[in-house]
Amino acid sequence: MKYDCLIVDDEKLLADSTAEYLNLFQVKTAAVYDAQSCRNFLNEHSVQVILLDVNLADSSGFELCKELRAQTQVPIIFISARTGDDDQVIGLNIGGDDYIQKPYSLSVLSAKVKAVLKRYGAAEKSGYHDDWLRVDFTARQVWVQNQEQHLTALEYRLLFFLIEHENRVITKQELFEQVWKDKYTTDGTLNVHIRKLRQMIEKDPSSPQYIITKWGEGYQFCGGKQ
Repeated sequence: MKYDCLIVDDEKLLADSTAEYLNLFQVKTAAVYDAQSCRNFLNEHSVQVILLDVNLADSSGFELCKELRAQTQVPIIFISARTGDDDQVIGLNIGGDDYIQKPYSLSVLSAKVKAVLKRYGAAEKSGYHDDWLRVDFTARQVWVQNQEQHLTALEYRLLFFLIEHENRVITKQELFEQVWKDKYTTDGTLNVHIRKLRQMIEKDPSSPQYIITKWGEGYQFCGGKQ
């Protein structure tokens, strides 16, 4: 499963409350509480930014950062009660992208995380790929189990827009204006196109795992694992 943010902090209550806050603002976030749990999580899931505490019960956040940097270039933001300049310099020199002191403002932390996601995530977004579904924005092609699916131009635009905003709930009005370029498009028209996309890409269109209906809100592309 894809996550926007992973928090690695042995202060469980703080980690959970921070994750809950970020999730409220459409930043899909999980929390783990030690280095080994971080390793296990990253073996099973992908993330776009890591919030990493310097002091962990089973390891040093600095050592974990160096270990992670040998495997990935995912942005790492240190969060720590240690306020010394030396700690900040070490964190940045070993591969950290930022260093935030505890106690932190949740709104400021959220803004920093969103800025990193926008800076790194948007630049790298060229499509979508997993074991079932592959979408190439550049080639304008969609494959399901390595079989190419032939979509109309409007179906391509709709699917691409949902994937570009993966994990964010997109309102119907936004889809009308950004995909159809017509704010007066009807719900019925949108529902027909969503149904056709599900028939093409879902393992079971009657129980969708990619394009999820958020009743009273809109639709959300969720990466196929719910």
